[in-house]
Amino acid sequence: MKIAYFDPFSGASGDMMLGALVDAGLSVTQLSTELSKIDLGGYRVKAGKAGQHGIHGTRVTVETNDEASHRHWSDIRDLIERSGLDAPVKQASLAVFERLAVAEAKIHDSDLDHVHFHEVGGIDAIVDICGTCIGLALLGVEAVYSGPPQAGSGFAQSMHGTIPVPAPATLELLANAGAPLAKPIPAMLETPGELLTPTGAALLTTLATFERPSFSPEAIGYGFGTKEFPWPNALRVWIGELAGDADEHGEILLETNIDDMNPQFFSLVLERVFDAGALDAWLTPVTMKKGRPGTVISVIAPLDRRTAIESALIENSSTLGIRATAIERVKTARRMETVVSRWGEIPVKIRIWNGRAIDAMPEYEDCAAIARQHDVPVRDVWNDAYRLAESWIGQRMR
Repeated sequence: MKIAYFDPFSGASGDMMLGALVDAGLSVTQLSTELSKIDLGGYRVKAGKAGQHGIHGTRVTVETNDEASHRHWSDIRDLIERSGLDAPVKQASLAVFERLAVAEAKIHDSDLDHVHFHEVGGIDAIVDICGTCIGLALLGVEAVYSGPPQAGSGFAQSMHGTIPVPAPATLELLANAGAPLAKPIPAMLETPGELLTPTGAALLTTLATFERPSFSPEAIGYGFGTKEFPWPNALRVWIGELAGDADEHGEILLETNIDDMNPQFFSLVLERVFDAGALDAWLTPVTMKKGRPGTVISVIAPLDRRTAIESALIENSSTLGIRATAIERVKTARRMETVVSRWGEIPVKIRIWNGRAIDAMPEYEDCAAIARQHDVPVRDVWNDAYRLAESWIGQRMR
């Protein structure tokens, strides 16, 4: 199971979470494409390199002239519900905003539907929250974990005036979730400032479990904030495979033979098994009894998703039974890098074996998006990205 572990050694905010995911391999092009499914306009997501105290990563900013920066929870809920986001992303985004609305309603003694978001009602906050949920989905993250965050100290300015740090909404979110806080280091007490924002607290308390499981990191990302401190003002994310015993985290091959179903239905069957958590799925044409043509549906499934995938097969096909076979797989490690082609940045997937990068594969969807934008053949974009990726590997193998 792929997980994300956030290390909020300097707190967390929405833009820092988004920056960490981009630095860990999230494609800004894919992110922007998904964000366009929300009926928001007048903004642009930018990602640039950033660094402090010898650590380098990514800073994501949302450029906007948002005049409607104050929105009610009901307005944001309608905006997300009417969007074209995938159902899991939509549900996660709504859950984060709802948790935030509950905290704000208690603090301001307000009705939930009429909670008036100030700083977190603008386009930038909506992009940060929805973008983080989108980014986790695009990276294939199935579970989120976090260490105890640093909250900061002193006072901060808000729409209501000077408030103590942590902000009331931040503290309410932490208390409602029973989330731990990290003990501040002396330098943080000597340099007052807000480290954990309400947006960052809402994302972590909604999406994450506050523990550090045993896992194998495959990609590391640093998302930088805009403030300067005597330490790196960044949020670190580790993305990798969860470790565990084979009984809980092993894999299984599920198969069923079909010879009496409309072939047009197979496309949706595969879609539904992937939604249920399949690692891979494919169709194989076969000849069945009495010479009838048939199709074998094969699915590689994590053991903890077996029941959901079997239900998806039974409910969406004409199968009368499913075979299950325990399997073992040897898997290469993977990491995402970005190359700069003549048309712009393109993510490439680096395949690693025995600690050595052995080849690279440009992400097709990003290549296709650039090809459409510049009206060039996708093979030209892909070939250019592949050449640059191979050069990247060659330089690191010397």
